[in-house]
Amino acid sequence: MIAIIDYDAGNIRSVEKALTALGEQPVVTRDKENILAADKLILPGVGAFGGAMERLHQYGLVEVIREAVKKGTPLLGICLGLQLLFERSDESDGVEGLGILKGEILKIPDSPGLKIPHMGWNSLEIKPGTRLFAGIPNGSYVYFVHSYYLKAEDTEIVAATTEYSTHIHAAVEQGNVFACQFHPEKSSEVGLQILKNFISL
Repeated sequence: MIAIIDYDAGNIRSVEKALTALGEQPVVTRDKENILAADKLILPGVGAFGGAMERLHQYGLVEVIREAVKKGTPLLGICLGLQLLFERSDESDGVEGLGILKGEILKIPDSPGLKIPHMGWNSLEIKPGTRLFAGIPNGSYVYFVHSYYLKAEDTEIVAATTEYSTHIHAAVEQGNVFACQFHPEKSSEVGLQILKNFISL
């Protein structure tokens, strides 16, 4: 069973739709038993870091997510879901993230001619041998919507990067934890292949 963690995130339905298109029957849930029983977990998300952490606490999901990760369940964070896995964000001062991975979320710096939020297609520099990007050519384009970006503490966990005003850690994988700043569910064939790679881990 693939469980999509439900904390009222905006992109849950589009993630669910993409998985259904791949022949899966995902379960959208915030039930602790379901989450701990799942074979794979997806933490979606669009919106603000602080508000999202507040809802995860409100629904009692913070410890459940940490527990699932600890027991080895593969987890995929998407967009804000990636950011929440880290320790802190410029967007919400003083709010602690899940802290499952080490690093921080920074504001994309202003740059002449570039709009923030960063919305649109960007190419990825993919690290060879990553599981999430198996069979995906380097330089493939994916779809981003964000104003904040990840700077991972350990660059070893970075699976793909992109450039937009600054050097962005666009995807990570460490053990059973995977995450993309971009939206695989909106990234056409490349995105579906990334989801397929995650499903078949």
